[in-house]
Amino acid sequence: MKSGKQRKQQLQKTRKDKAERQARAVVEPMPSQRPKDSAVVNIAALAPFNSYGPPDWYQRGYYLDKPFKCKDCGVDEVWTATQQKWWYEVAKGQPFSHAIRCRACRRTKRETKADARRRSGHTD
Repeated sequence: MKSGKQRKQQLQKTRKDKAERQARAVVEPMPSQRPKDSAVVNIAALAPFNSYGPPDWYQRGYYLDKPFKCKDCGVDEVWTATQQKWWYEVAKGQPFSHAIRCRACRRTKRETKADARRRSGHTD
């Protein structure tokens, strides 16, 4: 029977080994296979997530431009691969989240919220 300290060390080693295997398992696609308007996924920069399976861009190894319709104004927009890379890797957005508003509507919503905070006296 193992002590709590030994079990903890074993769990840490197992987790570390698993992370290393996952990092090695994802092979960067050949440049000829990857579309020109895509961006390569940096798995090490992603926020941790716990789900039943990774998103399609995670398995593919690169982001693709993704069309969507703005929730507020209904304009057809494109969430570019570089914007996705920034959202998932720099801003640490959740892997299954996606764009729902165009830039103009996001800006308007942000300004409305800031104005409401200013009026109510909240300082965050």
